[in-house]
This record gives sequence, C-alpha cells and structure tokens, in this order.
Amino acid sequence: MAYDAMNDVGDDALMVLYANGDQDAARSLTYRHAPRVLALSRRLLADRAEAEDVAQDAMLRLWKIAPKWRQGEAKVSTWLYRVASNLCIDRLRKKKGTNLDDIPEPADDKPSVEAWMLTKDRATALQAAMAQLPVRQRLAVTLRHIEELNNPQIAEIMEISIEAVESLTARGKRTLVGLLLGQKEKLGLE
Repeated sequence: MAYDAMNDVGDDALMVLYANGDQDAARSLTYRHAPRVLALSRRLLADRAEAEDVAQDAMLRLWKIAPKWRQGEAKVSTWLYRVASNLCIDRLRKKKGTNLDDIPEPADDKPSVEAWMLTKDRATALQAAMAQLPVRQRLAVTLRHIEELNNPQIAEIMEISIEAVESLTARGKRTLVGLLLGQKEKLGLE
C-alpha cells in the first residue's frame, strides 16, 4: 500500500500493518507522530540533540511493541507521549546539575533583531522558570499549555488522576507567575 493511501488509515490499523511487515505503515506513523514527540522532548530537555535521541528511542520502542499492540487499550499518540515523557524525565534526573544558561537557545532568523532579542529573553526567562518547577509540574504544564492536550489525555500519559493533573497544572502556573512577575517590565509585558 502506498504511503499517500495511508493518510486516512487509523493508527491502530497502521500498527497491525507494520507488525505484518508493511514499511509504508511505519513511515506513515513516523510522519504522523515523530514531529510532536520531538517537539515535546525539545521543550522538556532544552537540547535538540537529546530531544532527537528521545524521539528516536520512543519510535523504536513503538516498532518493537507493534507485534504485541492491543487495539483499543491506548492511543498510539498517548502511548508515545508517555514513553517520551518518561525518557525525558530519566534524562533530566541524570543531569540535574546542568545550568539552563549553558544551553544555547535555538536561533530564529525571521523577526527583527530587536523582536528576536525580546522573544529570546522571554523564552529564556520562561525556560529558567520552568526549570525551577518540580519535574511532574513541568511535564503537566508543558503537556497542557504548550502541547495543548486536555486533562484526560495528560492523566493517561502521566498515569495519574485528572484531579492530580489539575492540581499539578495549577500549582505550576502559580509558581511560574510568581517567578516571572518581577520581570514583567524587563520582558516587555506591561
């Protein structure tokens, strides 16, 4: 089956096709999910190379589980987010002493230099504030407000209750506001 023909095929069906040796199904799943897994990993790790490693590892784990995939138990996207989240948390715990200021921000050459600098300052401030959050709060805030997942999806990914997601997200937001409040003028947020 050609890749273009698989655009309308669901993830569960693609997993069955891949488990039966269909490489187009694997390619379709990769094009569909790898970019979002990579984006989540970059946001959590603030390191493109490590994020790419995590995304690749998550996709490899998906391919390994394909023959055992049980349809209807979990969505492929949710399963991948959970795996990537856990891999990121493991990496963050291992390198807890890394200073976020030592990690270069990804450059974006589209806006003016002034706008770029302001955007960079805001991103750096947010990233530094996010780094001060406990890992589970950081994950909940990232999944909710950056990845725009709903609370039930986050609860499934993090394997906690919806109420726990709401609590983690609320506490994370309150802490971020407190951390960033004193920088409003500097960041042009008056």
